Order: sequence, then structure tokens, then C-alpha cells
Amino acid sequence: MRRVHGRLREALAVTRAAVSDGVPAPTATRELLLFCHGFCTALAGHHEGEDHDLFPAITARHPELAETVGKLTQDHSMIAYLLTALRAAVDRAAPPEDLDRHLEGVAAIMESHFRYEERVLLPVLETLDLDADPRTALGPL
Repeated sequence: MRRVHGRLREALAVTRAAVSDGVPAPTATRELLLFCHGFCTALAGHHEGEDHDLFPAITARHPELAETVGKLTQDHSMIAYLLTALRAAVDRAAPPEDLDRHLEGVAAIMESHFRYEERVLLPVLETLDLDADPRTALGPL
């Protein structure tokens, strides 16, 4: 989980750097489309894997974590909403300051979510006998 989160943090940093580099508009838009698509797809895939495979396995073996998993799932929905808004901003070639605002929102929620998830779930994951492939449960990263 930490490794996947680290890779997603790196992908976000690369995406934010593309916004702040001041590259001319057509090139910046192409780069942002590429970085945003990659980052957004990776983050969405990570959350889908958790929602579909990891979280059900955790709650089946640790029902006392059902409320926590519910909160994490809500975070996934909020992040998905923010990613949709980011994609729309990139698609319409929004100004860099607008894109940065979207990325800042994603970064804030994502980091808070990751830290909470790591603090609460890593001890459980150390003992969890997961039937799913980790790449499916945690996303393709």
C-alpha cells in the first residue's frame, strides 16, 4: 500500500510540475492531458481495487473496521468527483491557476486519505490473507 501511495504521490507531483512549468499552451495542454489521464486513471484504479477487493476482504475478517472502511469509501467518491472536475478543466484548456487549484484540492484530500488509510489499515494488511492479486486489490501500480 505504501509503495502504491508513493507512486501516486510522484505522479501527482509530475502533473503539478507540468502545470507550473509555463510550457506554451498547446504543448502544456497535450502534456497535461497525458499526465492527468495517467494520474487520474492510476488513482481511480487504485480506489476501485480497494473498493472491489481489498475493503470487502478487510471487513469480512475485521467487522470492527466496517465504519472506517465506509469512511474510506466515501473519500474515494469525493476524490472521484474532484478527478472528474480536474479532467474537465484540462479538457477545456483551463488556465494554469485553475488547474493548480484543482490539483491542490486533489492533493489535499488524497494526502489526508492516504495517511489515514496507512495509519489504520497497514497493521491489518500485515496479517490479512488476501485471496486477490495485490495488483488487482491495490491498483496497477
